[in-house]
Amino acid sequence: MKLIKGAKGVAVIGCPSPGFTLEKPLLHSNKVPEWEPGFEPERLCMDDMLDVYCGEFGSWQLRHFVLTSLAWALEALHTMVMIFADREPDWRCVKGSGSGCDDKVTSVCGLEPGSWEWEGGPESSTVAQWGLVCGEKYKVGLVQALFFAGCTIGAGVFGRLSDSELGRTGSLKAVCILNAIFGCLTSLAPDYITYLLLRFLTGFSTGGVGLCSFMLATEPVGPTKRGAAGMFTFCFFSTGIALLSGIAYVFPTWRDLYVASSVPSILFLVLVIPFISESPRWYLVRGEMNEAMKIMQEIAKSNGNNLPEGVTLALDEEVNNAPNDYQSCSQEEPAGSMVDITRSPAIRIQLYLSVAINFTCSVVYYGISLNVVNLETNLHLSVLLNAVAEMLAFTITTVLLDRFGRKPLAIGTQWFSAIFCLMGCFVGNVGIWKVGKLCCGALGIFGMAGTYNMLFIYTAELFPAVLRNTALGSATQAAQMGAILAPLVVVLGRVLPFLVFGICGLVGGLFAFYLPETMNKTSYDTTGGIEQEKADWRIT
Repeated sequence: MKLIKGAKGVAVIGCPSPGFTLEKPLLHSNKVPEWEPGFEPERLCMDDMLDVYCGEFGSWQLRHFVLTSLAWALEALHTMVMIFADREPDWRCVKGSGSGCDDKVTSVCGLEPGSWEWEGGPESSTVAQWGLVCGEKYKVGLVQALFFAGCTIGAGVFGRLSDSELGRTGSLKAVCILNAIFGCLTSLAPDYITYLLLRFLTGFSTGGVGLCSFMLATEPVGPTKRGAAGMFTFCFFSTGIALLSGIAYVFPTWRDLYVASSVPSILFLVLVIPFISESPRWYLVRGEMNEAMKIMQEIAKSNGNNLPEGVTLALDEEVNNAPNDYQSCSQEEPAGSMVDITRSPAIRIQLYLSVAINFTCSVVYYGISLNVVNLETNLHLSVLLNAVAEMLAFTITTVLLDRFGRKPLAIGTQWFSAIFCLMGCFVGNVGIWKVGKLCCGALGIFGMAGTYNMLFIYTAELFPAVLRNTALGSATQAAQMGAILAPLVVVLGRVLPFLVFGICGLVGGLFAFYLPETMNKTSYDTTGGIEQEKADWRIT
């Protein structure tokens, strides 16, 4: 899942599968360690075993976290490659054409064919290749929007496959293979329609990358470290964007760029995945106890701890029904639905606000990322600057989340972004003012990336356990709709996108103002607790 940047899922950074949990085994077998007659092993759920015996975040988890999170960089390459591949390059008049094309003309619209040419030739971008300008400019936004639509579908498909037969590592292998294939095929696209289809298919496979990576990176981490680890995964996404800037500089033509951005997926398959372990939680819920225990023993040994032979893993529900002292694992709650959410006035309002905030945040985050093509500055430098701003925002938000609370950060980061986006509307694209516009964009994405980073956790904490998965699924889908809309906003021109982003930031911050603070608050299991809290608040 992406902590939705949202797929970026945390929003469900890239694109989580709504309504799916790991609380029941999919294929429960009876494979258990063989004990001597009369011996009763100590049965612990995974969180307790990590806490008591293995270590919550030791050297094993650190190595595994870094290796698996590298996949986020791959997702960034396949997602943001459109910035360079679909850009509108500079053009110039053809000398001696005698058609009225001169330095005073600012647009190719209306000029006679042959009176002007693209700098770098038609291979410099898809826009130059197929003439996606003037009345055809909407096609650029369309192909980018369909990519994100593919992400939405792919996240649901690979989310389910990663929970079933393929597992986390199997699904990660599959999406990397598909990304490499679709990326290389895209470089051979003979026409716009083929290009459109291949970008949709690339989005389909890309939608599963961040999801599988996130689960592999965080599931072996202890409960008190898992939140910070999950939020820090987004730094790898920003690192991938920064890397893309360098790759695009070395490979300036769009066909070469698609090949170059696909090669890292092949390298990841060959050099990284062989050293990644399957999630022990996946083995556990499938009843493959021996495999799960092997990984837990490996974690304990690598972290310098000892896992006694008389200790074994158990599902949460088995531990809660067992007569031992460890009762901290959460019991399974009955699944809720949208009908259950709308029955409770307090929860209904919180859902509407959360959905709206996830939507506006995604529009701004992806919109600013893609809008660098309208800044008329050095594209490689602009993308690199935005990536650095994102990394700083992710790090700062992770540190401040438990100090200042969710609500102040949600309001502050969105309004911070809105202020600089609105300032970008009034900054011109001439001379030194281009630098000012570039800075406005970087500071705008700095603020919204901070929101994106903490939004998944905040959204999860707003709802009781019985409705949490349903609410998260709704918020995630809203974020994906925002990602689909963002490219269509970017094609509006140079001024209007900043205005739209500024308004979205202001509205999102206003919505967050009406949400309750959840830091250090009780996490309710049912709707009754929240309704009672609201009633008590009104009385006082």
